[in-house]
Amino acid sequence: MTSHAPLLQRIEIESAPHPTAAVIWLHGLGASGDDFAAMVPELDLGGCAAIRFVFPHAPTMPVSINNGYVMPAWYDIKNADLVRQEDPAGIHASARAIEALVANEVARGIAPEHIVLAGFSQGCAMALHTGLRHSARLAGIMALSGYLPLADTLATERHPANFKTPIFMAHGTADPVVPLARAEASRQALLALGHAVQWHTYPMPHSVHPQEVRDISAFLQSVLAKQGASKG
Repeated sequence: MTSHAPLLQRIEIESAPHPTAAVIWLHGLGASGDDFAAMVPELDLGGCAAIRFVFPHAPTMPVSINNGYVMPAWYDIKNADLVRQEDPAGIHASARAIEALVANEVARGIAPEHIVLAGFSQGCAMALHTGLRHSARLAGIMALSGYLPLADTLATERHPANFKTPIFMAHGTADPVVPLARAEASRQALLALGHAVQWHTYPMPHSVHPQEVRDISAFLQSVLAKQGASKG
């Protein structure tokens, strides 16, 4: 008998047999792992190692900003400001669940430095929170249409292993859900701590842009390049 909580339910898609890399991709508030699974065929993964894409489903919980309606969420959101009255307990609980998914990939033979943590909106917040505190170097962090949560504790809680991990940040210039200014403040906070941020904006609302898909492809190609391809 084990005391460990079961792993989150998830969708898994492998770009090729015997993957040696992984992308753990976290959906936004009220969505599910299906949300971004459909994007995998759209990505240009030429030159990448074989990747296992993992799309977990967030647990369901009442969300204050939606009148307590129970929906898939990584943590509670109390008001539209996003960073006032944050939900540290919820964020930490989801971080533990995401850490368990990373550990599961490592147990299946994928080294942490070949794992990308990605997320959209609330999932973006969780990817940044968890990835920058992870105790082994990750390949990269993909932060889409979101923001940095619990920013005040990052300086003391971040782990040196991921001080230089590449961070791909992307945001819509007309985002009505997570305002561009919130994402820009997050980028500045990360840059002030010396993190390597690749910043992209697109003429879109709270969504994904075709150029963004191409830029994501290029980022994955750069951080999950096929290892030792010329050595047979």
